[in-house]
Amino acid sequence: MLKKVIVVLVIALFPLCSLYAAVKPGIEVLRDRGFDILQGKRVGLVTNPSGVDRQLVSTIDILKNAPDVNLVALFGPEHGVRGDVYAGGKVYDSKDEKTGLPVYSLYGAYRKPSPEMLQGIDVMVYDIQDVGTRSYTFISTLGLVMRVCGELGIEVVVLDRPNPLGGYKVEGCLVNPGFFSFVSQYKIPYIYGLTVGELARLVNEEGLNCDQKGDQAHISCQLTVVPMEGWDPHMTYSQTGLPWVLPSPNIPSADAALNYPASGLCGELYGFLQIGIGYTLPFSVFAAEWMDAEALLERLQSYHIPGTAFRTIHYKPMSGSCAGKLIQGVQFFYTDYDAACITLTQFYVMQALAELYPENQALNPSRKVGLFDKCCGTDQLRLLFSARHKVSDITTLWLGEVEDFKKLSARYYLYSR
Repeated sequence: MLKKVIVVLVIALFPLCSLYAAVKPGIEVLRDRGFDILQGKRVGLVTNPSGVDRQLVSTIDILKNAPDVNLVALFGPEHGVRGDVYAGGKVYDSKDEKTGLPVYSLYGAYRKPSPEMLQGIDVMVYDIQDVGTRSYTFISTLGLVMRVCGELGIEVVVLDRPNPLGGYKVEGCLVNPGFFSFVSQYKIPYIYGLTVGELARLVNEEGLNCDQKGDQAHISCQLTVVPMEGWDPHMTYSQTGLPWVLPSPNIPSADAALNYPASGLCGELYGFLQIGIGYTLPFSVFAAEWMDAEALLERLQSYHIPGTAFRTIHYKPMSGSCAGKLIQGVQFFYTDYDAACITLTQFYVMQALAELYPENQALNPSRKVGLFDKCCGTDQLRLLFSARHKVSDITTLWLGEVEDFKKLSARYYLYSR
């Protein structure tokens, strides 16, 4: 009888197990290959706490202990190598306490490594978990590293990791001239549907890694991407079987990465809405003291937004401008992720609030919009939307270049779509 129960349990659990594949990130694939492309070389490493294997061993320690690999320096992006710098805080040059290696800041006085930092380095390795959204600065750091290494003849190796949004979700307009910045460094959509390795290949070959002011030519580097094993572009992160290690303080879970592009642009309109930063649901809610949660929910439900559902929520943030205040609003969920246009979620909320509270529109003339425009990659989205606060007014601009970008990026796929 016991054997029958065990057999039944195995059969019952097998479909569940098969959904959560054992994806091997690039660092594990490289280790399985005996670190072949790093053998005998002096190595610099750009990483943060998300650069780990499935046992949570840091890539720093893996490369430090790898035979015939000479790890000589670490490079810290936003939040630092060990993740001990909060959002926006400067990262300073230091020494890594565990390994004794020098740590050079790439988010402080410098955004790119200087020739002095790279002195004697043969190859720069990049291993950071991406979030799949253009305004996160890690991919900008990668591009600047690639550019400098191209100028100095230093190899670049990208250890690939899953795109937590999957490989099919592409949304947002390309960055317009005059709006390139550290949160919009490349002429790519807001959600680009590529792994960091695929993106590096595209940037390196398509001339996207140039000085966007036009006063410097594109410089490519000698680039090698170590692909993952077992990753399928249909996967979101929860299906990879890999642990999620927060790449930054406000992305503590894979769900937060999924929700970030649905609310992050709205979050750049300082003082307008609370989107869960400083509470337990970062990027997952829209709330304020002045709104009526039930009225907002009813208005959003009347739009019949594909693939997205809302519920009312009341909470007190633990930090930020609303700390300790009871606020109310809505929490959102993807009921059909494939059908949802996730970046438009925040604009539907802004439309609903403009209809309910015309005196408190998202994009009124007094609102600070500089970073909002930079993250959008254009001011045209704001100008179009602010005229009537209608989502229908911006969909062509926001989504009109998606198909052309998919055709371009398909040349650089490492995993079949």
